Amino acid sequence: MFETLICEKGEGVGRITLNRPERGNGLTPELIGELSAAVEKLDLAPEVRVIVLSGKGTGFCGGYDLVASAEKMLEGEFGSEDAPEGSPLDPRVQAENHDPSRTWDPMVDYAGMSRNVKSFMSLFDCTKPVICKVHGFCVAGGTDLALCSDLLVVADDAKIGYPPARVWGSPTTSLWAYRLGAQMAKRLLFTGDCLTGAEAESHGLAISSHPVDELDDAVEELAARIAKLPLNQLQMMKLLVNQSLYAQGLHQTQIIGTVFDGITRHTPEGYAFQQRAAEAGFKQAVRERDEPFGDFGL
Repeated sequence: MFETLICEKGEGVGRITLNRPERGNGLTPELIGELSAAVEKLDLAPEVRVIVLSGKGTGFCGGYDLVASAEKMLEGEFGSEDAPEGSPLDPRVQAENHDPSRTWDPMVDYAGMSRNVKSFMSLFDCTKPVICKVHGFCVAGGTDLALCSDLLVVADDAKIGYPPARVWGSPTTSLWAYRLGAQMAKRLLFTGDCLTGAEAESHGLAISSHPVDELDDAVEELAARIAKLPLNQLQMMKLLVNQSLYAQGLHQTQIIGTVFDGITRHTPEGYAFQQRAAEAGFKQAVRERDEPFGDFGL
């Protein structure tokens, strides 16, 4: 059923595995759409009590797959070839909306990105617990998937962060402050720095950190332990805790974060970054963005 991920049902445990390892499991319209469909499938499966989200290859997720779109001077990752002609999700409409010679319509931008947020939040809103297993890298838009999950179990040497905070991005699901507290969220977003897996555990972002060769066993042990509970108990406990984040204004924060994400691509700095990506390639533009911080394009 799925082309960009693997969805499996087992007794007690369901699994969603991002399956674009040749592109760092980069986010595309197809993957984002299949993610929410896979979550719904496992949420409705009576034999599944807990879901494990992971990624194939050398890392969990490197964010949006922007190479081709950025080098063509458009953000086609927000569009869909299946979208009705002239709709906000039509890639041609998106391309025209991001043309510096035209007037930018923020609501066209919001129409695309807000749908992505809804897909990421399917992990949060799923009635069953979701464990996110992070190895290698979990950066930029990849952190939306991780932070929308309920529990993070990570490799000690994983890299987790939001480098686009430096230019051309704002975290749309806006969960950093809710997961880390205001001060640590500011520390990361003021610099675009990444945490290691071990640091993520020490700051409470991850519930545990392990040597990479022990990560699978740690996740399996936790999933099996959670699956011992009655499904209705798990559903009530998740819903109970989630209400505290909604009561703190999560929905409103996500609207602001998603609108800000569009603005970041239409500032003078955002246009300059996009122009550099068109000239030298997206990877080179990211490398130049991150080199002053010593990251060299993580």
